[in-house]
Amino acid sequence: MTKLAQLSAASALEAGEAGCRKGNTRRDGIILTHAVMPNGRKTTLLKSLLTSVCENDCLYCPMRAGRDVRRISFQPEEFAQMAVNLSRAGLIQGVFLSSGVAGGGIRTQDQLIDTAMILRRKMGYQGYIHLKVMPGTEFDQVLESMRLSDRVSINLEAPNAQRLPALAPDKDFEGDLMAPIRMINRIRSEFSPAGAWKNRWPSACTQFVVGGADESDRELLQSSQLLHRQHNLLRVYFSALTPHPGTPLAGHAPIPKQRELRLYQADYLIRDYGFEQDEIETDTNGLLPLELDPKKLWAERNLRHKPVEINTAGKRALLRIPVIGLKSAQAIISARRIQTLRDVSALRKIGIHADRAIPYILLNGHQPIRQMRFSFSI
Repeated sequence: MTKLAQLSAASALEAGEAGCRKGNTRRDGIILTHAVMPNGRKTTLLKSLLTSVCENDCLYCPMRAGRDVRRISFQPEEFAQMAVNLSRAGLIQGVFLSSGVAGGGIRTQDQLIDTAMILRRKMGYQGYIHLKVMPGTEFDQVLESMRLSDRVSINLEAPNAQRLPALAPDKDFEGDLMAPIRMINRIRSEFSPAGAWKNRWPSACTQFVVGGADESDRELLQSSQLLHRQHNLLRVYFSALTPHPGTPLAGHAPIPKQRELRLYQADYLIRDYGFEQDEIETDTNGLLPLELDPKKLWAERNLRHKPVEINTAGKRALLRIPVIGLKSAQAIISARRIQTLRDVSALRKIGIHADRAIPYILLNGHQPIRQMRFSFSI
């Protein structure tokens, strides 16, 4: 339990927690991560490293090889038994297993696979497993990792090969990081999931360390669009750099969390709303404005003088209106088959809070009037 507490704490210090955006709690010294699954279900995961030994010298990482810290490791069976015990006690519903790189990416991935195999095939573990893919992993290892997991991930860290050395000088962007992403996509496209966990392939994601390589948001969004559309990644996560003492980036200014938020909003526009990355407004340095939602900024520039007719617009055009999302657009399309939508109250009746959309829409040829709200005191 002492080892687990230390390795779960070390995992929480990693650059990010892909898929784990709801915070952590501590129980008997162990850090438990509250996460939202791809299907929207909330769960509690044990997020841990298999070992804090690492031969890579990533400049932002507190577990980097060049730092003098105590190193701890689990054997695969030891970790698997611990995870099963915590599950039986009702403390967790799954594991998110990563690792430092010890003895090369291939050897480390074998250790991760062995752990997942013991959980699934020896101990009959039915819970959620998110397995990290190590840099430089081979094709057969990626395939076996995917057969055992609910989700796999490999962190790109930087948006391109030019930026990566500023964060992880020991890694090759194409050979170590992009190659496994291509393998994941090939497996999903060309191989039957029969015999994989629940007879389906796991979802896949990646993560960027935001701000550590002086990259622009434009570069990050160019990469995220490529990952979504060419490599079919479900999620791209953005983790604002947190400078850690004892690392070369310790003196780096912290990156505002608002920058992280704007990147997520822009990424959703690309992934779910049909935007191209070059449609999203950035400043002269390629950064998203922190003070304004990127969808609203686009609407101000493009819809203020050319509002969208709610009764005739296609789904793609509806999705570009602020406050209208995927469910709202479908609700509009369904409602207007029955009747013409003539005023804001008609939108409210189908669950759309339309006040913020008023400057950008027409209802039956007319721009709705914003209702003034008065308060009286006696």
